[in-house]
Amino acid sequence: MEDAREKWDAIYRDKTQLPAPATRVLAENLHLLPEGGDALELACGLAGNATLLAQRGFSAHAWDISPVVTARLTEFARANGLPLQAQARDLVASPPQPNSWDVIVVAHFLDRGLFPFITAALRPGGLLFYQTFTRSSVTGTGPKNLDFRLASNELLSLCAGLEVLVYREEGLAGDIRQGLRDEALIVARRSERDQ
Repeated sequence: MEDAREKWDAIYRDKTQLPAPATRVLAENLHLLPEGGDALELACGLAGNATLLAQRGFSAHAWDISPVVTARLTEFARANGLPLQAQARDLVASPPQPNSWDVIVVAHFLDRGLFPFITAALRPGGLLFYQTFTRSSVTGTGPKNLDFRLASNELLSLCAGLEVLVYREEGLAGDIRQGLRDEALIVARRSERDQ
């Protein structure tokens, strides 16, 4: 994981915009959020989602493998009085604990092996907002390695066991100059009955 950390540290040393804009899956579905609680953005990068959640009164946490970006986020949160805690963390070695979060957001990060940990980390009634790249691509943005891109409808199967509230994946259908292309998104809820 040292190589991954060094790679992302180098990327974030050159990024000047902080925070990034929130991703579509969260920005377009804010009405589904609970009134508050504990929120986590995994592989947060410039933490646009965690920042938005902190601004809305959540106790927000942002985890990323890069200590460079998490140090910058800590300074940003302190300077802006936001309830946002950033932590450098290897998600594969230290995934979130079960029943810990009311909201989890993941954008543009895919590790299929983490899905059982992510879904278990939701508290009963907790929401997962997830958006990442698909193998069907119009613009060619996103990772070149297909292992880091979703197959058609794969996000639905990765979230099996959760109640789907919103799902969008348009692939190459219709007028490809419009709509959500290159990505899939889901908002899904853990059942209140899960204990």
